[in-house]
Amino acid sequence: MSDTTTPATRVASSAASSPAASASGTKGTARGRGARISLRALQIVLALFYAFASALPKLIAHPSAVESFDTLGWGSAGMYTIGALELAGAIGLLIPALASVAAASLGALMVGAFITQITAFDGEYAATPLILIVPLALIAWVRRQDVTGLTKLVRREA
Repeated sequence: MSDTTTPATRVASSAASSPAASASGTKGTARGRGARISLRALQIVLALFYAFASALPKLIAHPSAVESFDTLGWGSAGMYTIGALELAGAIGLLIPALASVAAASLGALMVGAFITQITAFDGEYAATPLILIVPLALIAWVRRQDVTGLTKLVRREA
C-alpha cells in the first residue's frame, strides 16, 4: 500500500482481501448477510415442515399415515422408519455443521417419495417431493463448506 492511503482505507482493503471474505464471496456485504438470513429461515421452515407435517403423523401413527403405509405393504415398521428419518433430517437442518448432509439425505428421501407416489399412488401427490427437492438441493449446495470445515477440524483434532 502507498503511504498516501488513509488508515481507514487500509483496514477496508485488507478486510476485503482477507481469506474469510474471499472464501464466501459476499460475506461482508448486506446482500450476503441477507442471503445467509434467508437461507437460515428456509432451513427453519423446512425443518418445521419435516418435523411437524411429515414426521409427526408417522410417529404418532395418524390414521392417514397408517393407511398409506398399509397400502404400500410396508406396515408400521416402514412408517416409523420413514418418520424417524424425516425427524432426524429436520433436526439436522437446524445444526449448521449437519445442514448440508441433512438436506442431501432428505433430498434422497424425496426421490424415493416421488417414485413411490408415481408407482403406488398413481402420482396423486408426486409434485410435493419434487418441489421440496429444490430448496433441499440449494441448502445442500450452499452449506457444503460447513461440512468441509467440520471434516478439517476433526482431522486436525485426531
